[in-house]
Formats: sequence, structure tokens, C-alpha cells
Amino acid sequence: MTLQLTAHTVVLDIEGTTSAAGFILGDLYDHARPRLAGWIDEHADDPDVAQAVARTKADGGLRKTASTAEVVAVLHDWMDHDVKATPLKTIQGQIWARGFERGELTSQFFDDVIPRLCAWHAAGIRLAVFSSGSTTSQRSWFQYAPGGDLTPLISGYFDTVTAGPKKVESSYQSIARALEAQPGRLLFLTDHPEELAAARRAAWQAVAVRRAGEPHQGADFGGAPEIDSFDALEVLAP
Repeated sequence: MTLQLTAHTVVLDIEGTTSAAGFILGDLYDHARPRLAGWIDEHADDPDVAQAVARTKADGGLRKTASTAEVVAVLHDWMDHDVKATPLKTIQGQIWARGFERGELTSQFFDDVIPRLCAWHAAGIRLAVFSSGSTTSQRSWFQYAPGGDLTPLISGYFDTVTAGPKKVESSYQSIARALEAQPGRLLFLTDHPEELAAARRAAWQAVAVRRAGEPHQGADFGGAPEIDSFDALEVLAP
């Protein structure tokens, strides 16, 4: 059965929703892990890197004079436990962007995603992204998609820096303001029950994406509408 909804904008989660969590936690993490130390040292004058390092030291309980090796140890621990830490996402995003540019990385999408995104865009529905990954990594993810650049489809990118934590209602209120859209005209697609609940508290429409084999396949989505594929969702423009 196809779920039919009306929305001005569809906002997309990435991990577990448009793309396999295993690819991100595997291929992308494996690419970034050995490059963290070199990237930090080589980009020490980059304000974003400097801020990420300082916050890693603070959040990781390190002294301000801690070495790069100590900082990387904290970052590796966060990676091992899939902690959605903003400084980690910042540095990873820069490393991944370079990897995509050099052809060392390509993104991955479930087979049903790209055709449906193209169809929604063609129907006049705006598309945006809200992910814990940095906006830098989000843009690279869509730019270096299989089959070509998808960034012309995307109107906005939001992360935990630009919007706020994904499990907090105010983050969705912030995105609604940035998109200049009424909350009820926004539709969030995610595989995470706490993100879904936060979006619904902000008066958004929200649909749970329950994909086989993904980390939240067995989650309780609190009675929210569910799909197991983007092919099961029809979005109509207002």
C-alpha cells in the first residue's frame, strides 16, 4: 500500500534512511580514521579545525595542551561508539570532502531513493537534508552520487551546528524558520524514533523509514506512519 501525503518540503535523514548505515560506519569511517592526525596537524590554522580540536579537548576531558595523539584517541573512541559529536563530524566532513574530490570515495544510496528524489523535485517539491554529519559532508555525499551530481535537487543542508541536535524539538523549529515554511507543510523522513518524535513535537509531518537490516529496523515509532522504501511514499505538492 502506498502512503500519500501533501508537503511543501521533504527533509531527509541520511544514515539508515537514504543510505545504509553500514557503508557510512564502515567505508567512510575507515577512510577518515587513519587521516585524522595528519589532517589536524596540516590544517591547524583552519578556524573550523582549531575549534573542533578545542571542543574535543573540552568534551573529552583533556587539558588544553593535549597532543594531537590524545585528541585523535578521543575521536577514535567516539567513532568506535558512533557518538554524534560535532567536532568529530566537522573534521570527518573535511576529510571526506577531499576524498570525494579525489575520487577515493563515492556515496551510496538505496536503489529506491534517487528515482524518487528526482520525481519529487520534478513535481515541485523542495528537498532538504538534516543529518548529524556536517553540511560539508552532506554536500559531498549528494554531489558524488552514483549516476551523477544530485546537489541541484537539494535546497538546504542542516546539521547539528546550523540547526541543533536531531532529537530536540527546537532544531526542527529552527529549520522551519530557515526554510520559511509552515511546520505542517514540512515532511521529515528518518529511521530514528527519537528524531521522529522531536519533529512531530515541532508540528512537522514525519514518516518512519523502517528498512530491513538497518540499526533501527525493530524500533518503536510510536504509531507514526511507516514505510520500508521510498517507493511506498507518494508526496504531493500543496
